[in-house]
Amino acid sequence: MSCLRLAVRPEGSILCRPLLWGALAAALLFSGCTPPLPATRTSTAQLSVTAVPTSGRAVVPGATAPDLTSLVDAAGLDFFEQRVVGVYEAVSPSVVSITTRVLRRDFFFNVVPEEGAGSGFVLDKAGHILTNYHVIDGAESIEISFGDQLVTPARVVGSDPRNDVAVLKVEVDPAVLAPVTLGSSGALRVGQWAIAIGNPFGQFGRTLTTGVISALGRTIEGPDNRTINGIIQTDAAINRGNSGGPLLDSSGRVIGITSAIFSPTGTNAGVGFAVPVDTLKRILPDLLTYGRYRHPWLGIRYAYNITPGLAEVIRLPVQEGLLLVQLYSNSPLAAAGIRGARTEEVIGNQRVYLGGDIVTAVDGQAIAQISQLESLLESNYQVGDTATITVLREGARIEVPVELAEEPR
Repeated sequence: MSCLRLAVRPEGSILCRPLLWGALAAALLFSGCTPPLPATRTSTAQLSVTAVPTSGRAVVPGATAPDLTSLVDAAGLDFFEQRVVGVYEAVSPSVVSITTRVLRRDFFFNVVPEEGAGSGFVLDKAGHILTNYHVIDGAESIEISFGDQLVTPARVVGSDPRNDVAVLKVEVDPAVLAPVTLGSSGALRVGQWAIAIGNPFGQFGRTLTTGVISALGRTIEGPDNRTINGIIQTDAAINRGNSGGPLLDSSGRVIGITSAIFSPTGTNAGVGFAVPVDTLKRILPDLLTYGRYRHPWLGIRYAYNITPGLAEVIRLPVQEGLLLVQLYSNSPLAAAGIRGARTEEVIGNQRVYLGGDIVTAVDGQAIAQISQLESLLESNYQVGDTATITVLREGARIEVPVELAEEPR
């Protein structure tokens, strides 16, 4: 019998998963599910397994009987159930429900109020709440609910539409606030457990769902219609109202903020997305200090993505890079002496601008497209950092240090 098809309890909790080694190996043997052993331990040619039909167990000759009582607690919860229950009990008090009131115009241009709902989680004892920007976008009023005990107004102290993140502030007794623990998303691996807590449809408060990390490095469109990179994909159930809630690892640390789903119907289809926690940690200091995130900027207004075909037609010395056409006045690149187009020609039925510098690398990282450059700056640099820009000018290779400025708003 395949391990992935093994028994599922009536309530839907999975008893057998191939991801849990160590302590769970004994429980898997007990249930009749023998997972493939890691190659570093033994090969299948070296392993002899004898089935015992009367008990459903598989016995490895020479092995001692496992202590199965250590895998189940007094309440009958197995190892994984204990972990999930522990995460919920520790983190659910940190998760809040967010209700917004937005003024819209109806078909007859009358102003009518509309309510929205989302989730958030407590960052610190000062009363800062983290959520998605799209949850509070355009809100006239915002209320935070801490379960059934307390409902209080909140104000926005910082937001970043590009990364779909906002920070709210409430004035409550610090004893009510249970801050989360921020983890790390840099070393996440596909297949790790993922746990989401939120308020689906704005009605079912502090609902927990579980799944795995399905993929990493996804790209989605943010509220400002620009792309958000490095997104976590999960199959943990996420629905409308979950936006802004925490995505957690099996130790209860925040690894992301649930932000979007892909669904033909608008409800959970097993494809959810979360902004990684490393992005949150990078932008939070600016949100708390300036009320916005200062996006690093070089000042390219227009450039061609060089392709082999374009390089051949206009006789460029490289097959890839960015052929600069126009820079913003007083931008970091312009201030550093980097040039845009100097001439224009009509090639076929198109007007082409030529003579500008060709950007080929940033700090040694090859650049082939403008979107790649924007992603690199957004993920790895901050305002005030200095980057070495490699350009080709009239066949000569030049390296120019450029201090990144804040992108104009």
